[in-house]
Amino acid sequence: MLGSEENRNLLIHFLNAFLAQDLAEPLVWVDILNPYNDKEFLSDKLSIVDVKARDSQDRLYQIEIQLTSYAHLPSRIIYNWADIYSQQLKSGQEYHELRPTYSIWLLAENLLVDDNVYVHHYKMRDEQGQTLTPHGGIGCWS
Repeated sequence: MLGSEENRNLLIHFLNAFLAQDLAEPLVWVDILNPYNDKEFLSDKLSIVDVKARDSQDRLYQIEIQLTSYAHLPSRIIYNWADIYSQQLKSGQEYHELRPTYSIWLLAENLLVDDNVYVHHYKMRDEQGQTLTPHGGIGCWS
């Protein structure tokens, strides 16, 4: 539903609501992209996401709906975020060209055992809370 052209406005509203704290101003447009994450080599793992979009500032958004939880789901979440993030650069491009990438997971169950928090926003930070890079993050909603 969020990945269809006719529901683009619903996707924009969803992203604005979920990422309000990360966005300097609300999104007004997104392009819905091919949900296949290209493989660089034949031996690479193919990943397909439910929704992939890009906004006018070239920020990337991935949305996944996961109905079952399992032990290695956190690893899968990080892998999918890193896969989309790393595909931005082509040969000869500089690292400063990387744009924020957001991965949002809608979960039927809590991601972490014995966790009563239903929304998590994960970022690249050290133990003191200092941000390494403002290049997006991972959100989980159960």
